[in-house]
Amino acid sequence: MNELTVVAADLAAIAVLVFGVYFPRHHRRDLVVAFLGVNIGVLAVSLVLGSSTVGIGLGLGLFGVLSIIRLRSDEIAQSEIAYYFAALALGLLAGITGGVGFLSSGLMALIVAALYVGDHPKLFQRYRHQTLRLDSAHTDEEALRAHLEMLLGARVVNLSVKHVDLVNDSTLVEVRYRAGQGGRGWGTPGHATVRREPSPRIERVAP
Repeated sequence: MNELTVVAADLAAIAVLVFGVYFPRHHRRDLVVAFLGVNIGVLAVSLVLGSSTVGIGLGLGLFGVLSIIRLRSDEIAQSEIAYYFAALALGLLAGITGGVGFLSSGLMALIVAALYVGDHPKLFQRYRHQTLRLDSAHTDEEALRAHLEMLLGARVVNLSVKHVDLVNDSTLVEVRYRAGQGGRGWGTPGHATVRREPSPRIERVAP
């Protein structure tokens, strides 16, 4: 009966996390299956390990092994990696403790609450992130920042130049910006618009 209570508590926690927090915000059905599978699988293994003579150290080792798995078939955002860890942690908390006590239930609720608050769409909702390829080569960071603020219609808070191609005249840049708070020449507040600028012409003077 105690194990059934543990399973019920874990199912309730993962259901709230996946169907109440994750899917309404990200709408990725494939990761719903992944989170549920990881959680239930870890719960099952943890319960078996907890009921045998194998030490808890092996269970923690299992968590370490699972935590370094990287799925290379598809791109996973950092926020979705956090959901993976949460699904793992919920399964381990329920399986290793072997009972629904005040500490384990409180920690499970804390995990769900942390993901709910940390991934809330209203938290830093104006901050955006994009990787842009510009059709001009920029070697001056301040000029590049001004150019990006004009293109995005927002204030650039951080930029990282990934690649500058002086031959093909292009720049690959990762930019983080705050929408609705632009600099010079920014457009409608709260909406980032990207328009294509013609490449600057370079005139060569014959010696």
